[in-house]
Amino acid sequence: MLMRKAHIISIGNELLIGDTVNTNASWLGTVLTESGFYVEQVITLPDDYSLIIENLNRSMKRAALTITTGGLGPTHDDITKKVVADLFDAELIENDEVLNHIKQIFSKRGYSLSPSNIEQAMVPENCEVMFNNQGTAPGMWFEKNGHYLAVLPGVPHEMKFLAEHRIKPKLKSVFPENEVWLTEYYRTAGIPESLLAERIGNLDEYVSNGVGIAYLPSPEGVTIRVSASGKTSARAEQKIVKLRKLLNKKAGNEIYGKGKGLNLAGVVGDILKERKLSIAVAESCTGGLLGNVITNIPGCSQYMKGGIIAYSNDIKTGLLGVDHEIIKTDGAVSKNTALQMAKGVAVKCGADIGVSTTGIAGPDGGTQEKPVGLVWMGFWIEGEHFALKSIFTNDRLINKERTVAVVLECLRRQLLGIGSYPYNLKPQFP
Repeated sequence: MLMRKAHIISIGNELLIGDTVNTNASWLGTVLTESGFYVEQVITLPDDYSLIIENLNRSMKRAALTITTGGLGPTHDDITKKVVADLFDAELIENDEVLNHIKQIFSKRGYSLSPSNIEQAMVPENCEVMFNNQGTAPGMWFEKNGHYLAVLPGVPHEMKFLAEHRIKPKLKSVFPENEVWLTEYYRTAGIPESLLAERIGNLDEYVSNGVGIAYLPSPEGVTIRVSASGKTSARAEQKIVKLRKLLNKKAGNEIYGKGKGLNLAGVVGDILKERKLSIAVAESCTGGLLGNVITNIPGCSQYMKGGIIAYSNDIKTGLLGVDHEIIKTDGAVSKNTALQMAKGVAVKCGADIGVSTTGIAGPDGGTQEKPVGLVWMGFWIEGEHFALKSIFTNDRLINKERTVAVVLECLRRQLLGIGSYPYNLKPQFP
């Protein structure tokens, strides 16, 4: 059975001029794919009546399902509701439930209602209203000649709420014969995308008959997405058994977990909790990002002792005990500085493990000897004292993100006894 086609139409001038990043479309693409739809196209349109109605007409003919986001707000440029009302030749009528909800929201906030806010309770008479618990603009559901249209607000948390609690149940009832679509995410770290693909090898015999695979790189690592369709979950599952075994065999050490929402900090945190180990961080070039990532994990107080942002040399020597002579002879960005920072923060915070980062984040400040992107990472862990050196990019934020990822992946490998280091980096000892 062929997957049903879906179109996503994102509406708003702010998306086109770059004021707002369109995260809605990528999120919806994942949801629709996992629901058994083939997302044929994603379109971003300005708040322009003729363009919106033209593309809606086209999508409603081509796709089984069209979803729009944006243009449902209370301001003059929010015209999506007017467009869909005209498209379905419908009058706008007041919805009492939506109006009461809007009144309650404004009452709690101590604001008085304006005519534009009341206008948000007006909906096309022939739509099914999808009540929005998270905001003032309701979602709307239409059907025409076997084609369905969902109109959602553009505010991300409101859109996600309606997609999860209104759209998904709709899809199950309206498209009961849809094939089951199974998607698995293998999270890897410490290996480049090209080397990972080379190691796994040719996959032609594994990706036929409704099975697909994709490599999704990010600063933290590469995610391998495996997908398969079938008339039942069991049949879809059966299709990827061999591919799953191959991935675990070829990339086992680099796979730190399975699941889209998984991340390195959470995995490392689980290991630390299991081992009853504590950690402290000393950060220079990452400026607190490592500590932030670690403390984003619920329950991190069980293992996170604390951290020091040692950006200046005075803090490195005064708080962490880095030798003044090391700073003078080797520099702040050096192996020995990283080593002493890692041990110093462990001692200072009374932690079992100390890690450090010091580098030249960029975009300037580099020299021929120490270029932009050079980072030293120090480790004081279970009797091991070593440092890793890497040269990343000229982009400041990417350098910080990759440094954090390498530190976390190195911790994971050390704690699990995996006999290799991220990106084949070589440990350097005191």
